[in-house]
Amino acid sequence: MKWFLRLGPVMVLLVVVVFYLSLGANDRVAQPIAYNHKIHIESAGLTCTDCHSSVQSSSAASIPNLEMCSTCHSEQPISESAEELKLIEFVHQGTSIPWQRVYHVPDHVFFSHRRHVVIARLECTTCHGNVDEFTEPVAAQFLPITMDNCMECHRENNVTNDCLSCHR
Repeated sequence: MKWFLRLGPVMVLLVVVVFYLSLGANDRVAQPIAYNHKIHIESAGLTCTDCHSSVQSSSAASIPNLEMCSTCHSEQPISESAEELKLIEFVHQGTSIPWQRVYHVPDHVFFSHRRHVVIARLECTTCHGNVDEFTEPVAAQFLPITMDNCMECHRENNVTNDCLSCHR
């Protein structure tokens, strides 16, 4: 019995720590290019929808393709950035940039960017933070995709929390 009383709390703590670490909401991913959102917004005058074009018309937000990048980055570098040279190499090879997904909506959840951006008129910053200030690529979730976060936002914005609205 003494053995159980001594190891019991340690085991409970270990289970809690392992569970917390397995949630993965704060996992960071390594991106193939150190993309600087701030310089593209300030210097090139781009907006979120210039690169993530399907965000207003589709359930998914598109990841920029080489066609978009190659409009400015195809021949000579316009900066002295080693990261731009990596990008130009992808363009020359015609190879998609292997961006790592940061946000993962569970399969049992229907989420539409179009519905949130066009209909609800939410700003990208609501869920993704001040991306226009990011000098490094997105590597972790700003607002973890959890049922609690979604339901809180729906409550704050007087939107239905009916299960079938999101779970299909």
